[in-house]
Amino acid sequence: MKDKYQSVYEKLKRTFQKHRRNHPENGNSEQMCCMWSTSDPPDIIEGTSPFDDIEDAFSISISDDVALQLYDMQLDEAARKIMEMRNEH
Repeated sequence: MKDKYQSVYEKLKRTFQKHRRNHPENGNSEQMCCMWSTSDPPDIIEGTSPFDDIEDAFSISISDDVALQLYDMQLDEAARKIMEMRNEH
């Protein structure tokens, strides 16, 4: 379980870092929302580049409701949610 979690967390963090560097104004945080501009957030987050990359990386489909949940999570919580979605808990 711990190895699976670590693997999911590290893969998610790489995606997070890729998108987070586009928004340095967001500060140093591991909140998933930092992959988007927090001063001018998108109206719809489902189907945006960060979630497209997460879906591709983990072979999952992210609904609008789940996108909103993930957006408000810390990386560690999001990694656990992704494991749950992949039935790896």
